Amino acid sequence: MPFTRDTLLQATLYGLAAFIVELAFRVERAPWRFVSATDHLRLLRSAVLTAAAFLVITRLTHPGIDGGLRTVAGAALIQAALLSALRVIRRSLHERMLLDSVLRLGPASMHPALPRLLIIGSASEAEAFLRAPAGLGERYAPIGVVSPLDRETGDELRGVCVLGSIADFDSVLARLRDSGLSPAAILFLTDSAMSTFGAERLGRLKTEGVRLLRRHGVVEMGAAANTPQLREISIEELLSRPPVRLDPEPVRALVSGRRVLVTGAGGSIGSELCRQIAASGCAHLTMVDASEYNLFHIEREIAERHPLLSRREALCDVRDAARVQRVFTEMKPDIIFHAAALKHVTLVENHPCEGVRTNVLGTRNVAVAAKACGAAHLALISTDKAVAPTSVMGAAKRVAEAVARQYGGGGDMRVSIVRFGNVLGSAGSVVPIFKSQIARGGPITLTHAEVERYFMTIPEAVQLVLRAVALSMIASEPEAGVLTLEMGEPVKIIDLARRMIELQGLTPGRDIDIQITGLRPGEKLTETLVDVNEVARLKAPGIMEAVRLAPAPIIADERLAELDALAEVGDEAGVRARLFALVEDLRQVGPSKVVKIRAS
Repeated sequence: MPFTRDTLLQATLYGLAAFIVELAFRVERAPWRFVSATDHLRLLRSAVLTAAAFLVITRLTHPGIDGGLRTVAGAALIQAALLSALRVIRRSLHERMLLDSVLRLGPASMHPALPRLLIIGSASEAEAFLRAPAGLGERYAPIGVVSPLDRETGDELRGVCVLGSIADFDSVLARLRDSGLSPAAILFLTDSAMSTFGAERLGRLKTEGVRLLRRHGVVEMGAAANTPQLREISIEELLSRPPVRLDPEPVRALVSGRRVLVTGAGGSIGSELCRQIAASGCAHLTMVDASEYNLFHIEREIAERHPLLSRREALCDVRDAARVQRVFTEMKPDIIFHAAALKHVTLVENHPCEGVRTNVLGTRNVAVAAKACGAAHLALISTDKAVAPTSVMGAAKRVAEAVARQYGGGGDMRVSIVRFGNVLGSAGSVVPIFKSQIARGGPITLTHAEVERYFMTIPEAVQLVLRAVALSMIASEPEAGVLTLEMGEPVKIIDLARRMIELQGLTPGRDIDIQITGLRPGEKLTETLVDVNEVARLKAPGIMEAVRLAPAPIIADERLAELDALAEVGDEAGVRARLFALVEDLRQVGPSKVVKIRAS
């Protein structure tokens, strides 16, 4: 068609129509380097609307102008194609893959200067990961995918081939090594894929120098969900069962915009509480701990991760009632998580007076101060060792559960008690002890071959604690019992030891010996989360409530004062006797005949 005045006028009017559509729909808001299928569809819509607007404008202003529907339709297609092509080129340049995509004839997707990455996961999971906009090629060169589904073998995902199924992993790895393409790292996209490998195979891979990676976990609430942030898998994650997956929104709703205080903030549980609470957008975070060293480290970590967060650290021992009162009055927290405690069974068994002063009397101080400062919620972190306790630590925590509810309840403040078992990797847990024993060449020492415990990772335990407290906060009625976390099946410690040895690429009994030393004072073979005077009922996925069969008796103030006096003078025998007498009264099975536990 020759170039005429009408052609120029049509081009001008078409440009005007495109400008009007852009003003209306703002197509250019989407950055070109993040273009997706949705963006291309929006560009096509923009071209169609531009053509429609052009037809309307020409009919109104120049009804006799040349041009028909086919010309307009062709212009719309050219417009959509050019806009899409520009964005594709821009994104390809941003991801440094333009020449590679154009010139590569086969699916060999790797950069020789980068460490090679083998991906374990389904085709859909792998494609979504490879599609992520964080420039994976800057750190690793994907060389293949191993899928749990046999039928996906041979598929190509963004230039990366599915090399085989998980069942054929060993042969896939052998083929890669024979081709000179040994992976430097293996990325597990799901926990289910990782659980099928087994400790022995994972240990062999670690021994061979292969890094085992995963994306950010569901319990890492501050992590971005749309970028492939990779991190090395910890031994605790390899030892634990697949974590309970929970919606983080109730937790964000719990702490968002509220002032939160955490006691024991430098400990294993307390520090993870601070991390997840800070990531959930609290208005202010107060971190309380008696350890200068621990408090310094968690305060510095929170400051680096969340520099804009309003926060304050307080060096404070919960046994000091006046100091606790001053801190709470000054900080005015809305929600308090009381994680400060002495928790090492053997140490507390050897120092019962200190255990009672911290776990029982410290809890009373926190509950009284929380109620006085007008807090809306107090959450006590308890333990499965408080159920049918045989140790001073467990007995002290059982009395602490009653004390928190007695001194913190009865007003506007809600009190929640969350009880759970061992956490992998916490200070003093068996995992770091076994690690050091394996590093020394053994032996690993166990107290009894039949000892078993409930285990979960620290981030998962804290996520469940926060979720339990969030449910309590929105419930119409306060809990009648103790919230317990779904811990899965108990694990034998001797099996845990064997798996840890295998994860180092060693053989139990040959490379590392396992020795039985005998049960220590206060230690039990098994733990439970519900006592004889309680019944469990489902509260939410992953969370149970242990409800008492009879109302809890009230502990007389004189009884606690007597316990305090005995602990103050160091009367260990007297403290043990009074403490376990309190526990027996609290564990009564039948209807309570005594409304108040009187001083004897």
